[in-house]
Amino acid sequence: MSRAPATSTDEQKRAGLLRLLAPEPTERQAAHEIYAEDAVLEFPQSGERFVGRRNFQEWRTQYPSEVQFEVRRLVGGGDLWVTEVSASYDGGEPQYGVSVHEFRDERVVRETIYVAPGWGAPAWRARWREA
Repeated sequence: MSRAPATSTDEQKRAGLLRLLAPEPTERQAAHEIYAEDAVLEFPQSGERFVGRRNFQEWRTQYPSEVQFEVRRLVGGGDLWVTEVSASYDGGEPQYGVSVHEFRDERVVRETIYVAPGWGAPAWRARWREA
């Protein structure tokens, strides 16, 4: 399956998604412009659902921890984008996450975030692992 060349719209979406994970909290706050006013943000693991850009932008300003993100991979095109990240809270061990972003036109209308802690690789699989 071949991929179509990236469009300027795709490049703008990529840049906007990367801003959401920028090292500077003020940059991340400004990046909320990528969301539609009626966007939905869900965390399936906690059962939480937030509706409206202003609603989840506000709770993010009140977040009780300092969060540092590392973008491990960002892929997508058109109306569907996936971001793989690791996030460290107050300098702690990283949590690993995947965000699925669904666009309508130029704005994110739905984001679903999955998060999990890291774990040690089991010894029994060692012989098949890449060194």
